[in-house]
Amino acid sequence: MTLKSIIVEDEKSSRDILKNYLNKYCPNVTVLGEAANVNEALTLIRQLDLDLVFLDVEMPFGNAFDLLEKVGDITFETVFVTAYTHYAIEALNAHASYYLMKPISIEELIKAVDHVTEIKRKEDALHGQVLASKSNMVHGKITLPQQDGFEVVNTNQILYCKADDNYTEIYLTNNTKKVVSKTLKHIEETLKDYTFSRVHKSYLVNVNEIVKYVKGKGGSVILSNGKEVLVSASKKSELLSHFK
Repeated sequence: MTLKSIIVEDEKSSRDILKNYLNKYCPNVTVLGEAANVNEALTLIRQLDLDLVFLDVEMPFGNAFDLLEKVGDITFETVFVTAYTHYAIEALNAHASYYLMKPISIEELIKAVDHVTEIKRKEDALHGQVLASKSNMVHGKITLPQQDGFEVVNTNQILYCKADDNYTEIYLTNNTKKVVSKTLKHIEETLKDYTFSRVHKSYLVNVNEIVKYVKGKGGSVILSNGKEVLVSASKKSELLSHFK
């Protein structure tokens, strides 16, 4: 699969190194253009139909996060390239598919491209199709601790779960909400044998309740009740693997 890409980096030498690495080690990546600042990058992004953007964080006329905000609805994957580790959290929050440190490791670059290639392959395979889960609806029960005891809930009645600090909000198909004093990580572990997917740091969704997948800034899923849930770029491949 060919990935149409651009390189956004203010230092020409760094652009040249990355371009040479891509040509030599990642032949499925076609570099359609280069930009030295936010303004040039914005022009290219609006002109081209891109699959992947290699994006330096610090640039003239703004940084990578300013650029993504200006772009708005993002349909390409983003690989951040930077010398500064403290941008890692922001990059994840900006739905980066991968985070590369300078000087670029060839091995990590190949991993980043392979990761994006797999995401795009799965997205293309689903394009125009009705989503169908690989698994049949799995019936089971879990207990939710309450102040006066516990409540038994069928797993197939759970639409999605949302993190709220050390609590978790559990939304059910009957339009009710349960709040339990357990972390989302704990709930995820409890539901690991059922068809649930952690699509975001704050959300765990019932895969069988997904009716639509939307490409975009990290992507999103629409649930059977109309709720739209953002999908983190780092979770996208795992989510798509649930579907044929």
